[in-house]
Amino acid sequence: MQVMKHVKKIALLGAMCLVLASCNGYEKLLNSNDYEAKYEAAMRYYKNNSYNRATQLFENLSLHYRGREHAEEIAWCYADALMKQQEYISAGYHYRRFASQYPYSEHAEDALYLSAYCKYLNSPTYSLDQTLTREAIEDMEMFAERWPRSVHIPEVNRYLDEMRAKLMKKDYEIAYGYYFIEEYHAAYQSFQAFLNLYPDTEMREDAMFYQLDAGYRYAINSREDKKKERLQQVINDFEKFSSYFNNSRHLPAAQTIYTDTRAALAQMENDQKANKQ
Repeated sequence: MQVMKHVKKIALLGAMCLVLASCNGYEKLLNSNDYEAKYEAAMRYYKNNSYNRATQLFENLSLHYRGREHAEEIAWCYADALMKQQEYISAGYHYRRFASQYPYSEHAEDALYLSAYCKYLNSPTYSLDQTLTREAIEDMEMFAERWPRSVHIPEVNRYLDEMRAKLMKKDYEIAYGYYFIEEYHAAYQSFQAFLNLYPDTEMREDAMFYQLDAGYRYAINSREDKKKERLQQVINDFEKFSSYFNNSRHLPAAQTIYTDTRAALAQMENDQKANKQ
């Protein structure tokens, strides 16, 4: 038993020494001026899936080999190694740069696609800021325009549909958020913008109803010189809603709004007649 423990200790120490030697050798290589050795090591690490070490070397090599032999290969492998490490922001930047610097490369199409795909992967959930989503949509659309026959087009279309649905949900939640906190004027305008932007949305029924209700609540509390005009708009919105969705689950509530709006308009007319008399 003692002999076995001693052997295991020796083996462990030996392994640790190899690791330390390897690390020391890598650090020396990283800081050396032997760029050919760096290039060969970087490609070896890359092919062996040691992407962290490969990317550090590629970053160092990219400056030295700019405009020289191996420059294109280093640029492509550098972006790909970053992608493999899920460094999507950096990978996207370097893929985009590659596509710009080497537009006739055999990798140019994939590079432009992958730069957009990296932004898609960084697109956050709909409840967060959607700046990256909008940028990803722009890049996907640019790719589809540049490479309309690409094998990636089915994927691009699927990602575009997904991201547009995310933006649609975000815009709906913003409009409903105004409604929920009783900011009815902002809610009305936001629902109108939503309906203009997404005329075929499956959320159209709910959006039109909440816009109708927000419009009524805003109109009924308006100052007297604006109330009649705004109440009349509620009537118009109800007629539009009921013509689109005559079997809607919201129809009873919508009809109540319509009845109350008619009553308010009639009361205003009676008050005006009384004041004239």
